[in-house]
Amino acid sequence: MPKYYDEVDVVLRALADPTRRAVVQRLAKSPAVVSELAAPFSMALPSLMQHLRVLENAGLVMSQKNGRVRTVSLKPGALDVLHLWLGEQCPPPERQADRLGIHLTRTTPKEA
Repeated sequence: MPKYYDEVDVVLRALADPTRRAVVQRLAKSPAVVSELAAPFSMALPSLMQHLRVLENAGLVMSQKNGRVRTVSLKPGALDVLHLWLGEQCPPPERQADRLGIHLTRTTPKEA
């Protein structure tokens, strides 16, 4: 079993909650301050902070505090481990087709 399977488990556990998935979806657009992230949810700010902590512990988000404002952003490459694992679950013909598509994209001259 590859070493990154533990990391996949942590990421999947973090994304199992719909609130955390919604936060990740929002952060995919751009970083946001905590109060902005909390706005769509009917929960107390400490509850949202707990969700953010789970996402941060899973390596999906990072935060930076500037004065009293905490800005949260999606960590670059955070979902790569999940993408890698999902790619391994594809049947061999599908993986071959994906590789062919990548090859053709790289080798086909672009029209001017």
